[in-house]
Amino acid sequence: MLRELSIENLAVIEKASITFGDKMNVFTGETGAGKSILIGGINAILGGRVSKDIVRFGAEKAVVIGLFDDIPEKVNVKLSEYGFNAEDELLLQREITIDGKSVARINGRTATVATLREIASELINIHGQHDNQLLMSCDKQREILDNYAAIGELLSEYRTVFKEFSSVSRKIKEVSDTSRRQTERADVLSERLSELDEYKFQNDEEDKVNKKIDELRNAEYIEDNLYGAVQAISGDEDETGAYTLLQRAKGNVASLCDIIPEFSDLEKRISDMLIDLEDVRAEISSKFQSDNEDSAKLLSKYEERLSDILRMKRKYKMDIPELIEIAEEWRQELYTINNSEDILEKLSQQKKEIGEKLKKLGSELTKRRKEAADELAKRISEELTFLDMPDIRLIFDITQDKVTMNGMDMVEMLISVNKGEELKPMSKIASGGELSRIMLAIKTVLASCDDIGTMIFDEIDTGISGRAAHKVGTKLYEVGRSRQILCVTHLAQIAAMADTHLLISKSSDESRTYTDIKTLDFEGRKREIARIISGDEESEISLENAEELLNRTKQ
Repeated sequence: MLRELSIENLAVIEKASITFGDKMNVFTGETGAGKSILIGGINAILGGRVSKDIVRFGAEKAVVIGLFDDIPEKVNVKLSEYGFNAEDELLLQREITIDGKSVARINGRTATVATLREIASELINIHGQHDNQLLMSCDKQREILDNYAAIGELLSEYRTVFKEFSSVSRKIKEVSDTSRRQTERADVLSERLSELDEYKFQNDEEDKVNKKIDELRNAEYIEDNLYGAVQAISGDEDETGAYTLLQRAKGNVASLCDIIPEFSDLEKRISDMLIDLEDVRAEISSKFQSDNEDSAKLLSKYEERLSDILRMKRKYKMDIPELIEIAEEWRQELYTINNSEDILEKLSQQKKEIGEKLKKLGSELTKRRKEAADELAKRISEELTFLDMPDIRLIFDITQDKVTMNGMDMVEMLISVNKGEELKPMSKIASGGELSRIMLAIKTVLASCDDIGTMIFDEIDTGISGRAAHKVGTKLYEVGRSRQILCVTHLAQIAAMADTHLLISKSSDESRTYTDIKTLDFEGRKREIARIISGDEESEISLENAEELLNRTKQ
């Protein structure tokens, strides 16, 4: 549960530290004192959306820190999964800077807001006036029934299969559309691929062809120089070549080896040079154009190939590597078009198999919902009878609907609040006060299905007064026996039921407004409840009424 809350520079709250009781806590105060800001601060450490406008004017950042204890086991498991230490206490922190940036921390370590939100979802259940309006949505009503029926795992499995079913259905449509629209496309693709397959282009072919053409265009110049190099090595009738001269040098040195033995090394080095020179001559000779194919014909062949390459590049407006890559895409597209009937047959069979599985899971969802619906309606009705709605009749109407992500059911809460009236949809009957009590009844029943330690009610008293207000306060007090309740209220009947009463007040000087939060003792509670009763400053009568209310309210 939420043990302490520290706030700095959050709107009109400059600095506040609040310690909560483990039962029923109420917040009261004049309109505009900052009760909604306090709830906004709690929402921030739950991972809710925040705006830079919430930072107090003149401050660099707002900081909200919540200290929790009695941590549920499932929260400790999630903490471990995200790499945080599971401890007896949990510290959640949120910082919001004036430039709109937000930093979340869990036990002092930086975390994503999404992680913070997932962890906090198992710690606090928060209810605001907006939830009353959501209650009129059939989707929200189905969600309430699903929570009570505890079908989360089954619904998750159904949704996985539903996504598979939807994916296959999309593929069938795509293939069908392709088959209908692209008969002409197939002819175009076939023609393109036939042309490209004939050329059998390679990725680096253009560079190789250009290099070869350059060589052939300079063939005569190259051969003249190669011939000259061979002649310089081998010699001819008119001139002695380098090889012959080097052999002569070897002989001269060899004739001195008997006289000067160390010249043997020189003779060996000259012998090695003769071997290298012979290798060079052979390699140069190999570069001469082969006699069996005229260089002019070779040049024509490569120039024709280059022309094909350039023409295809112009035609398709892409380089050869890109053309080779897209050709494979065209080949796959053509395969799909030409084999659409076989593909459709396989996809249809796959859809049928997935559809049968989906139908089975959907039927199980419907069964589980119907099994839980009567019991849930009965328990909510019992709570509403206590909350001064004795003539309430309520059912969860489950009818077959189209297949959606949430099953195959339309779930709608139908109610009648007065005797003799027929059951009608919630949105057509319930008033604001009735919606508040219905939501409190639902929250009370669902609370028995989870182990969330803290429930927050932001103005659950909307639209109620008198006896109904007393009943709502009593119910909140009862729920507070098993879990922590935080409640913002404007009603004396509810405030009087609190175990811990916090007053939110504001003051101002010439330039700034300040909000103060303090825990009231009995006398402080009496004066605050008297103010609520009188609507202004307390009077003798309102003080007497407040004291009487405090003394008898829990009897």
